[in-house]
Amino acid sequence: MEALTQFVSAINGIVWGPPMLVLILGTGLFLQIRLKLMPIAKIGTGFAMVWQGRKPAADAPGEITPFAALMTALAATVGTGNIAGVATAIAVGGPGALFWMWMTALVGMATKYAEVVLAVHYRETDANGEQVGGPMYAVKNGLGAKWRWLGAAFALFGGLAGFGIGNMVQSNSIAEAMQASFGINPWVTGVVLAALTGFVLLGGVKRIGAVAEKLVPFMCIAYIAASLVVLGLYADKIPDALTLIFSHAFSPAAATGGFAGAAIMMAIRYGVARGIFSNEAGLGTAGIAQAAGQSKNAVESGLVGMMGTFIDTLIVCTMTGLVLIVTGAWSSGLSGAALSSSAFATAFPGVGAGFLAISLAVFAYTTILGWAYYGEKCWEYLFGTAVEKPYRALWTIFVLIGAVSQLDFVWLVADTLNAFMALPNLVSLLLLSPIVAKLTQDYFAGRRG
Repeated sequence: MEALTQFVSAINGIVWGPPMLVLILGTGLFLQIRLKLMPIAKIGTGFAMVWQGRKPAADAPGEITPFAALMTALAATVGTGNIAGVATAIAVGGPGALFWMWMTALVGMATKYAEVVLAVHYRETDANGEQVGGPMYAVKNGLGAKWRWLGAAFALFGGLAGFGIGNMVQSNSIAEAMQASFGINPWVTGVVLAALTGFVLLGGVKRIGAVAEKLVPFMCIAYIAASLVVLGLYADKIPDALTLIFSHAFSPAAATGGFAGAAIMMAIRYGVARGIFSNEAGLGTAGIAQAAGQSKNAVESGLVGMMGTFIDTLIVCTMTGLVLIVTGAWSSGLSGAALSSSAFATAFPGVGAGFLAISLAVFAYTTILGWAYYGEKCWEYLFGTAVEKPYRALWTIFVLIGAVSQLDFVWLVADTLNAFMALPNLVSLLLLSPIVAKLTQDYFAGRRG
């Protein structure tokens, strides 16, 4: 087993090494330039589309509202990465890592926009009469028969990765948080999670969307509000925190307290890697959710979809990062969820750690629901709609297994499969970028007319 772990670890180091990070950032930068910085210029339009998306256009194809589709995508992305991932990036890379997370998000908005535009433009109607889309359908219908193997590869890697990164890892994080903060046995947590998950999945994407559009806004607003209270308590520290973020983004972070110091490359590497892990721009997953949204225009879906990256990283991750820095917890020598817990406990003695544990649990639970839908559509692409019920039952069982298991190896495998998901998606984005540019140009030319 040790030899297998070392082998997978070596592969992981290659596929998530500098070349992959450059490829993901480079693709986003290329798309941002090709779109003439439209995703950044139209952030206001994007928020307006999100608000309007609560009610779809009449007779628009799709299963759920564009808003519910965005909340489903956010359910999958706003998770442990926003709490534990940000903390790990800053604990290892220093405060400058937060700056590079921001840069990842700014280019990632273009990536996410293109993913969603292609997913909706090339979506199909499945045997159940539902709209389905994503990178696999973009490859199949956009690049033609000779590229279908690429779409199948994405679906296979996504279908497998989901059981790890979107399921077992999340239920395990919830079980650990509940045990550490409230003494709840992992078996109890696992059974409750499995029951809740099974109930939601029985209703398919409509029930997932209904839960997501209520739970995700609530959890994000509550977390942001608590973070803003912390920043209010430490308002005098905010200027120094911003100085640390910008200075350490371009110069080495010196050792202080329990922090061992970090080179500039560590800030870049961990900031970019954790940013991608958090918002999933480049993985292609958001397009799967947005393809189910009731929409008549792929560009409008893209404008809604790209706001997921903005909300996830530029708002939620920023809140976590600033709380870690202003409270001084970032240099304590802790890492991951323990570091974030320490920061909130410093600001709110007696209740801060409990609040963070609950936040982590809710974030991780919604990730389980969002990724359940992603995985289902990946397996459906490969084997048809007959896989839905067996898949949902299996997914529910794995929630329980994850809660009560040791998952270091599962995490490693799932993280590696995520990289293998990204490759087919990035290739399709680059090859189909002229379609994205043309659809975008025609849409905005029509609006001006």
